[in-house]
Amino acid sequence: MKKSDKKIENNLRKSLTDVCENALEDIDGFVWLTHRVNYASFPDSLQITCVFKANSQLATFVKSKEKHGLLEQLATALKGIDINIKSINNHVFFDSEESCDSETDGNWAKRLG
Repeated sequence: MKKSDKKIENNLRKSLTDVCENALEDIDGFVWLTHRVNYASFPDSLQITCVFKANSQLATFVKSKEKHGLLEQLATALKGIDINIKSINNHVFFDSEESCDSETDGNWAKRLG
């Protein structure tokens, strides 16, 4: 990883941690988020996965106004560190620990692959 990529990664991690902490307080069932990126095609390759405890909590969230709010927070966080994404919807995915447990025996590395 190039030095410039490491700097972006550190800023990205810090900004997403802030969004995650807010979501933990505000969104029922939200438990964590993670990101993946290929810096050779950054920022187009950026993928953020928001994880909920249960499928029912995820389903409720997806239908709620909170989804729009979380997407706005993520977009604002990225803009705050000079990462310009055309459509945040194309970079954010939602999943649940329940689904991961049942489909990959809780193996997030395999699931996010």
